[in-house]
Amino acid sequence: MNATPYLEEAKAVFHAAPFLSHIHSEVEYQEALAMVDELIDDFDNNIALVERLTDAIEEWENASKKFTEFNVGVQSQDAVDMLRFLMDQHGLGVADLPEIGSKSLVSRILNRKGRDLTRRHIEALAKRFGVSPALFFH
Repeated sequence: MNATPYLEEAKAVFHAAPFLSHIHSEVEYQEALAMVDELIDDFDNNIALVERLTDAIEEWENASKKFTEFNVGVQSQDAVDMLRFLMDQHGLGVADLPEIGSKSLVSRILNRKGRDLTRRHIEALAKRFGVSPALFFH
């Protein structure tokens, strides 16, 4: 096989989107995420590119200090601990969680005063924060 016809095209693609081979910065990470969001709509026709991008994203997330701190914070947390952690990460207060309900309800849950997060709460919070609902279960 003669690779010459493909070489210039490949160089142009990797020059235009260097994050396809390796993510080097937060900006490239965001670009890779955005590209996956676009490509996922036609997954069957874009499977090879989506897989390459998700591999690069995973490599970045495994090496990034930001994600290392997050992953350490996630370990051995119950649902309330996880909610507190996510609130802290996003700078949120009790009034900022309409997914749960009133400020007083959020406060009772956070203070473990007889109220627990329901399945509906967890599903809504997982969607809001872009995490798996499994993170809320110990």
